Amino acid sequence: MEFCPKCGALLVQKKKHDGCPRCSYNSKNKIKLKVTEKVGSNFRNQEIGVMKKKTDVLPIITEKCKKCGNEKVFFWTVQTRAGDEAETKFFKCTKCSFTWREYR
Repeated sequence: MEFCPKCGALLVQKKKHDGCPRCSYNSKNKIKLKVTEKVGSNFRNQEIGVMKKKTDVLPIITEKCKKCGNEKVFFWTVQTRAGDEAETKFFKCTKCSFTWREYR
């Protein structure tokens, strides 16, 4: 790939010495772009922790669980019906993991 040194546009050469389509720069020499990536040595010998169990990162609200009576539940919303209707609110107990939904 060749790029114009003046404006940075991509040089597409249909003929041998076509110029830049944007700024009309003309060069007889080819301009080459070399892309390299350096990987740092600080990534080697680095420990990565692995989580043993799944953790939920949902907001917690005060709502009574319908199964165990716990007062703290996770919640999230999903558009389960048509776009012009209200979304469905899902709840999941933080203690027993019982999940239920509520339509608006």
